[in-house]
Amino acid sequence: MKAAAKKTCARQLCHTGLSILAATSIGVQATENGGSSYPMGSENYMSGAMPPPGLYSQFFVNHYEADSLRDNSGDKVPVDFRVRANAIAPRLIWVTEQQVFGGSLAFHAIAPLVDLKVELNGQSQNKQGLGDMIFGPALGFHHSEKLHSILALDFIAPTGEYDKNDLANLGRNYWVIEPVLAVSYIDPDGLNIDAKTMYDFNLRNKDTDYRSGQELHMDYAVGWGLGNGWVVGVGGYIYHQTTDDRQDGETIKNNKGKVFAIGPSVKYTSDKGWFLTAKWQQESQVRNRAEGDAYWVKLTVPF
Repeated sequence: MKAAAKKTCARQLCHTGLSILAATSIGVQATENGGSSYPMGSENYMSGAMPPPGLYSQFFVNHYEADSLRDNSGDKVPVDFRVRANAIAPRLIWVTEQQVFGGSLAFHAIAPLVDLKVELNGQSQNKQGLGDMIFGPALGFHHSEKLHSILALDFIAPTGEYDKNDLANLGRNYWVIEPVLAVSYIDPDGLNIDAKTMYDFNLRNKDTDYRSGQELHMDYAVGWGLGNGWVVGVGGYIYHQTTDDRQDGETIKNNKGKVFAIGPSVKYTSDKGWFLTAKWQQESQVRNRAEGDAYWVKLTVPF
C-alpha cells in the first residue's frame, strides 16, 4: 500500500465511532469510519415473534474483538490495529392491548452501556458510558401457531459521547431512521427460522459534514427444536452498503462495506415464560470494515 493510502486509513481510523451495543466493526472507509449505528447480529431466535400484551425486559450482553482491517478488495490493511468492546444493553418492551391493521401495537427502547478500547499504531484510548439509544413503535402479527412477523420503525438517537478528534467514540453523532421486518417460524420439535431485515437511512454528522451511505442488513438464525425447550443451530448476519457515502457534498467512490457472519447459536425456553439465546459469530467476506468475532447473549423476562 502506498504511503498516502496508509495515511488516509490511519486518519480515518483515528476518528472511529462504535455502534450502540459496541457490536459493529470499526473499519477503513465504508460508511463514516467503517462503523454502523445498528449492532449487527444482535438478534437471534424469536426476533419476529411478539409476545402477548404486557411489559417485558430484555438484556443483551456482547463482547466483540477485531485486529484485522479489510480494504475494498478484501485484502488486509497493513496497520497495527485492535478494538475490544463490551456492552450490556437493557431493553424495555411494552406490548399494548391496541390492535392496528390486525397487529398488536408495541413500543420499545434500548439503552446500551459500553466499554470500548481502541488501539492504533501505538496509540490507544478507552471509554465507558452510554451509547446511541434505539427506540420506536412496532406491530406484531401471528399468522399461525408457528409463523409470526413484526413490522417496526426504529430510530437511533446520537446519545453516545462523540468527539471527531478522539480515537474511540461511544456514539455515531447522527440520527438513523430504520424500517424493520422480522419473521419467525417456530417449532419446538422441528425447524426454527428467524430473519430480521433492516434498512438504514443515515442522516448527516454535523461535526464532519459526512453522510454515510444507506445500509441493508439482516440478522438470521436457523435451528432445530429438540422438544425439551432447546433449539440448536447457526446464526449471524448479512450486511451490504447500498449507496455511496458523501462528504462536503462530494460522493466517495469505492468504499461500500460488506460482511457475512456465521456461527453456532442456541436457545433455551423455560416453562416459566423466560427464554435465553446465545451465539458466537465470525465475520468473513469483509470489505472496507474490520474483521472480528462477536459473542452474544440475550435474556427475555416478562414482568
